Amino acid sequence: MDEQRLQTLLDRQDILDCLTRFSRGIDRLDREIFLSAFHEDAAIAAGPFVGAPPALCDWSFAMHEDMQILTQHNLLNHTCEIDGDTAHSETYYMFVARNKDETVWLAGGRYVDRLERRDNQWKIALRTNAIEWSVAPDAMPIPFDDLPGIDLNGKSERSRADISYIRPLTNKREPSIPGE
Repeated sequence: MDEQRLQTLLDRQDILDCLTRFSRGIDRLDREIFLSAFHEDAAIAAGPFVGAPPALCDWSFAMHEDMQILTQHNLLNHTCEIDGDTAHSETYYMFVARNKDETVWLAGGRYVDRLERRDNQWKIALRTNAIEWSVAPDAMPIPFDDLPGIDLNGKSERSRADISYIRPLTNKREPSIPGE
């Protein structure tokens, strides 16, 4: 494999890691991780919001805390064109939220980003959010939510108390095979 192709693969992975930090940061309400996806002078246009990363963080966290119990910002198809220290990417997303009134909100669209490598780090310099669809289906109970001990290994939290932050991750549940 030639060096240029290897560098392109590494750059693409760094860019995808950056986009994933944004999603994880917003879903866990983790300001540090959220802001690590953006250059300090980045500009974002997302729905009614147009502004800088700290203001987007404040606005979106407040909106999600006010309206939802949980959110998932899923990244899907991803294309990326890299030209030196600048990249343009299009990443399809599907947003899912469990609202405080127990309804569900699904929306989808594309993050269209210009990323720049500065100090050897890829981060978002400009983001436009193309929201393309939205639906509110009826909610259903969360499967197994009432099972005793289901959260012994940790539970879903919108903070650094979330199961994904536990190190080392260990199993504290007893063996159980349903139906036996």
